[in-house]
Amino acid sequence: MGLTPRQARRVRVALASVMTALMAVLLVVRPASRGSVLVVGVYGAALVLCGVVIELSRHGRTRLGTWLLGLGLAAAIAADRLLLP
Repeated sequence: MGLTPRQARRVRVALASVMTALMAVLLVVRPASRGSVLVVGVYGAALVLCGVVIELSRHGRTRLGTWLLGLGLAAAIAADRLLLP
């Protein structure tokens, strides 16, 4: 039992919307604990990426959006762990 294309788009839009809200919260919380422009850049880029994924899913590019969301958020988490002071 797989999802229909419409259901898959809705699931990915919902997931990207939740991740957008999470990135917005992190964008407010993290600079308070770490005063760095790099923090704003990493989480700002992740926030923009979530918006791009929502638009891709709305236009039927759900697989591409899923890959971008997964890889982009993994890169943001890795950058948070490795690059940020």
